[in-house]
Formats: sequence, C-alpha cells, structure tokens
Amino acid sequence: MSQDNTKNAHAIDLAVLNSYLAKACPSVGHVESADKFAGGQSNPTFKLTTDNGVYVLRRQPPGKLLKSAHAVDREFRVINALQGSDVPVPKVYHLCEDTSIIGSMFYIMAFVEGDIYWNSALPEIASCATRGAMYDEMNRVLAALHSVDIENAGLRDYGKPGSYFERQLSRWTKQYRASELEHIEEIESLIQYLESNLPEDDGQVSLVHGDFRLDNMMFDMSNNEQPKVVAVLDWELSTLGHPYADLAYQCMQLRLPSDIAHAAGLGGLDRKQLGIPSEQEYINTYCQRRGIDAIDNWTFYLAFSFFRLAAILQGVVKRAHEGNASSEKAMQLGAMVRPLAQIANKTIHHSE
Repeated sequence: MSQDNTKNAHAIDLAVLNSYLAKACPSVGHVESADKFAGGQSNPTFKLTTDNGVYVLRRQPPGKLLKSAHAVDREFRVINALQGSDVPVPKVYHLCEDTSIIGSMFYIMAFVEGDIYWNSALPEIASCATRGAMYDEMNRVLAALHSVDIENAGLRDYGKPGSYFERQLSRWTKQYRASELEHIEEIESLIQYLESNLPEDDGQVSLVHGDFRLDNMMFDMSNNEQPKVVAVLDWELSTLGHPYADLAYQCMQLRLPSDIAHAAGLGGLDRKQLGIPSEQEYINTYCQRRGIDAIDNWTFYLAFSFFRLAAILQGVVKRAHEGNASSEKAMQLGAMVRPLAQIANKTIHHSE
C-alpha cells in the first residue's frame, strides 16, 4: 500500500467530525486540522488542532477487526477511571462508539507535553543520577497502578479475577500453536517448564497495564533531579490480572540483549555505570512501595513473560506468511522467537 493510500485510509472527514462534536462534545471546539502521529501504534492516533486548543484523537483502524483487538473503548474506560489517581493519565473528553461518524470507534483526550524515550539504556540522558531517578519514577508509577482500588475505580468487571497465570498460559499456548510454523525445541522446553511450575493462585488481583515499559511513558524532564511521568500511554492490553505480570514483563524487557531486533534491552550492559538499578534493586523498591516482603516464584513469572512475548511475535510472523503484515519487519521479529526462548531457558537453569 502506498503512503498516500495509507493516509487516505486513515483520513478523517473534518466536516462530519465537527458537525458531530458540536453536539456531542462542544468543549473541544472546532477542529481545524487532524494530523496523524508517526509511529507504530496499532490504534491510529491524531493531533487535533482546534480553535480551543490541542487534543488527541485515538481511533480503531478502519476495516474488519479481530473481536477483542484495538479496544479503544476499554482504553477510554480505564483512563477515565484513573483520573485523579496516583497513576498519571491524560484527561479524557469523549468516547464515540458510533462507527458511522469517522468509520470506526474513537475517543478524544488531552494533548500532554512530554518526552518519550525508546532505548532502555537512556543514551540521550547525560547524568547517571537522572537515569536512576527516571527508573525510580517508573517504579513509583507501577506500584501506584497495582495499588489502585478496583472497586472504588469502578473497574470490578474490567477482567476476570483470579487464576490469571493459568488462564494466560493456556491462552498463549493455544495462540502459539495456532501460529506455529516450525518445531522449536527451546519453546517446547519452556512450555513444559511453565506447565510443571505454575504457582498456586495467591489471590492477588490488580489493574495491570499489559505493556508497561519505558517507551509507553511520557516524561516531564524540566527538573533533571526529579523527572516525572506525566502520562502512561497505550492501555490497549490492560485488564484485571496479577501485578507480578507487569513487573516481570518490565524486568524481562531490561534483560533482553541491547542488540536484539526492536528491543534495545539492558542485557550485557553495565547498569551500575549507567546509574540504572539492578533487577533485584528494582524489585526491592517495588516491594517496599507496596508493603511486600518478597516475591516467590519469580523465575516462573519471568519465564512466562518471555513465552508470552515469543507467542505474540510468532503471531506476527504467521500473519506475514498469510500476507497480512509487513513482511520484512515481521521476519526480523520472527527471528527473535528462538533467542527469547533460549534466554528464558537460561534464566530457568540459573535459578535451579
């Protein structure tokens, strides 16, 4: 698809949008332009300039969608529920579930000024102390997220409570099998380990983000000594789940090699020299903030994170084989499936 066609597929008819917003959400004002943000969001996101200020519109992609994918209505609901909490989110203004307005469901939120960092080693940051403070701030936000009172936030029915890892393991094993293209021995050993070491459900249920990582945060860096996360973005995978899933997912990301495709992890780098906490320090700080003594079954949670990511990437490869995804990038991602399983198996053997 050429760039122009892609643009046209996402183009928004401003006259129709303005006519709708004049009644549904007049406080936004008259939209003068809608410019699509570059980047790989699965939900196309636009900067709206109006006679009243600047806003953000996030929509489902046009066309036929998988049943639970691109759930912008869930994103709107959770961001709305977190207003005024210790989890920084943009103010949301309006959700439109009528797909006839712009061709798909969409919502409008505030435009937040801030910086996004894509590389976990933070090469753009000059000071070790600032890097450390950014990781500590991310840790604070994660602990705040997992401390949200689900009942008070009106999110009791936002997902199924309990047996989270059991359900997730079953789901991702099925997904992996459905998109498997070759037998990968390392994946088989990993699945076997996970099935044999599934911890008993400990009853913890919290709001989980599902993709909690550095590049889904916007930072205000106006005070280098106290960097602040001003918005957590991309809530598409959020649900009720187990808090350690988010924590292990973030730590897995930091364990990935710095040279693995699209990952830029901290594996093999000297964290101390960078001013970034070690995994154990990061976990200890999180536990302190949440009043937890220690985390049992940590190796399982980490190994599960590696498997979930491998299953997601295998799905991307399968779609590319069927002609539904950008092939070159998909093949690069596909090349990560075996290395991910290898790192997970190494992690398991180190802990035994």
